[in-house]
Amino acid sequence: MKKIQLILFGFCIAGFFFSCNTKSTEEQESSEEHRNMFGHYIQRGVTKTSESLADGYIMFTVPNSALAYLVNRKGEVVHKWKGNYSVDVSVGYLMDDGSLYQCAMDPDYPVFGHGGPYGRIQKISWEGKMLWDFEYANREEIVHHDIAVMPNGNILAIAYELESYEDAIAMGRNPDLIPKDGPWLEKIIEIEPQGYDDGKIVWEWHLKDHLIQDFDPTKANYGTPKDHPELLDFNMGNPIPPAITQDSLDIMIANGMAERNETLGSRGADIYHFNSINYHEALDQIVISSPHLNEIFIIDHSTTTTEAAGHSGGKSGKGGDFLYRWGNPENYQRGDSTDQQLFGQHDARWIEDGKPGVGNLTVFNNHPPSEIDFFKEVMGNPSKNYSAVFEIITPLDSKGLYHIEKDQPFAPEKPTWVYTSEDTLSFYSPFISGAHRMQNGNTLINEGARGRFFEVTPAGEKVWEYLNPYRGEIRKPNGDPVNFMFLTYSQFRATFIPADHQAFAGKDLKPVDPQPEEFKLPPKKEKKEEE
Repeated sequence: MKKIQLILFGFCIAGFFFSCNTKSTEEQESSEEHRNMFGHYIQRGVTKTSESLADGYIMFTVPNSALAYLVNRKGEVVHKWKGNYSVDVSVGYLMDDGSLYQCAMDPDYPVFGHGGPYGRIQKISWEGKMLWDFEYANREEIVHHDIAVMPNGNILAIAYELESYEDAIAMGRNPDLIPKDGPWLEKIIEIEPQGYDDGKIVWEWHLKDHLIQDFDPTKANYGTPKDHPELLDFNMGNPIPPAITQDSLDIMIANGMAERNETLGSRGADIYHFNSINYHEALDQIVISSPHLNEIFIIDHSTTTTEAAGHSGGKSGKGGDFLYRWGNPENYQRGDSTDQQLFGQHDARWIEDGKPGVGNLTVFNNHPPSEIDFFKEVMGNPSKNYSAVFEIITPLDSKGLYHIEKDQPFAPEKPTWVYTSEDTLSFYSPFISGAHRMQNGNTLINEGARGRFFEVTPAGEKVWEYLNPYRGEIRKPNGDPVNFMFLTYSQFRATFIPADHQAFAGKDLKPVDPQPEEFKLPPKKEKKEEE
């Protein structure tokens, strides 16, 4: 999703290419297409279709552009929305009137140099008119990654919240884990859109209000994480990366491998990296995902802002504390590394009413390792990295609370449904990506790095597949082109929209003519024959 993620996953990517190059030539040729992580020089557009597909469309944003496309099952673009800023880090949410909410890259946001910030939330009409253009980007905070549109029209958004080095020390974080410029913590804001470019913050939740630490008894939040799974151990999360020189950082920025705002003092500031948010109206709860913690969390939205800052209040009676967490119980000292089940995950969401599995959670598990017993069981001991989609049944009771046994982690022990590719090769994206349940019981999966969208049945049969062939031409402020490698076709999220969606009432969804021009990579350089 962001160029910086190439750095975060650089070792993974390098390992991927190394593993390919150690194989025989024949083996390389047979599996090269399946292990083409970024989808370079492979067939794009519709590559698999079936009879009796659910009638509907796929909506996605076009990399390096201000565009969102709606394509039919033949891969034809039938509608497009165009904003005024890049939507590389965007998600799109279709409204009943045909308008689209999307996140857009603010061109001059300060401070936050990596980690998926964008700074603007926009609403664009079906006809392409800008209806709302809200900026939330300053030196202290910025919206990033994902939003959730609530039934009342308000917007839930994830935002980074800059804390000083001194404040992080006072809250009990190990100084060795704090970057010089201070860490970015996370918060959630609820925005009531007002006018053309304004919004009122009507509710807030701050992660810093729900911490515990057993590092320094003289500092705030001191306690035993094992006894408080409702709180986050403040000494979990990504460590500071190895130090580099200013010259090295300047080279990285010049070559597009670091963002313009990144500083030596901010490297490692994005310690939790929330990357998705989803809202459940009936429960009035929010689920969020932290790939750096390898966990998903559920909190109570029925609180007031004051209650959300404390440990009581709301329907749950627990204030803003975690009601539920899953994926890595070692984070709260109720398991070890062998109990971890999520690995860099994305797109945690509830299955909606009217869809099989309603109320369960689905999540895209980006890169689970093969050596853990559960994955050996599912995958047959694969030798390479791969991805999976999980469906889990939470231990939810009739009061909207989640049961947990004393000294035990939250259930379930295992997901109730798992999708992985049978060959253990052809399904892998180490970052971005997502999945969601369709009305017919199938699941639409977005393998983000390749920009590959495919539909699978509950039995894991692939019935439709499409690879995004589009890329825009937004340029840097100085007029230079944006490097199309490696994230040429990548997609943060793709969404199946059923044909009977209210947004399409009275709309003509014929293929646009002419169709948008597909992006073509320059020809491969021929390898020199070995002498």
